[in-house]
Amino acid sequence: MFKHQGKSRTPKHNLQIASILSLVAGIVNIVGLVSLTQLTTNVTGHFAHFIHNLAKLEISEALLFCIYILAFLCGAIISSIFIEFEKRDKKINVFLFPILLESFTLIIVSLLNDFHIGSLNMSITLLLFAMGIQNSFVTKVSNAVVRTTHLTGLFTDLGIEISQLMFAHNRGLIHNIKSRIKLRLYIIAFFFTGGILGYYLFTIFGLNSLMFASTILLLALLFDNFIASD
Repeated sequence: MFKHQGKSRTPKHNLQIASILSLVAGIVNIVGLVSLTQLTTNVTGHFAHFIHNLAKLEISEALLFCIYILAFLCGAIISSIFIEFEKRDKKINVFLFPILLESFTLIIVSLLNDFHIGSLNMSITLLLFAMGIQNSFVTKVSNAVVRTTHLTGLFTDLGIEISQLMFAHNRGLIHNIKSRIKLRLYIIAFFFTGGILGYYLFTIFGLNSLMFASTILLLALLFDNFIASD
């Protein structure tokens, strides 16, 4: 799932990683929205707020949204740096440290809430940092085939592929298009499932619901390194 790269990677591996990470992103997305009243899995809306506040010369508010955007960027950069360093050691799963860092960050946000440390803005920043990490390593592991933290491009690709299916006549091409559509539908389904699960977990556990997202990541990593054979 994570450890397979290049020619050894199959559509099955992409479906597995898409399912797990979309579930995690769905949980983080809804928990962030309900608890912190901000979207915490992508920066498109934050960029609009940044421009809007900057245009109104509300500098402090603009700076806050700029920090959100940079947190996501920093997560992506740090994740990629870990991966590039770890590529030198073929014995190590190059996605080990990015996944551990994302999981640790989700735990930190939960603990900050438990001990009433920090602020809502700090929690939002850390969640965006975690999602930057995830978006970066899932892009690398799948060769940009899988994206799990936002759905805009996904629905665009799905629309294009459905239209292509209407005009395809070659059996091999039809199979490839159906495979890509299946992948998109998996991501949407698990993002939705993560959202529903996250909402109900939040009504019981509050921000500690993020512990469940962290546990999913760690279990997936454990399975991929010590149990999965293909």
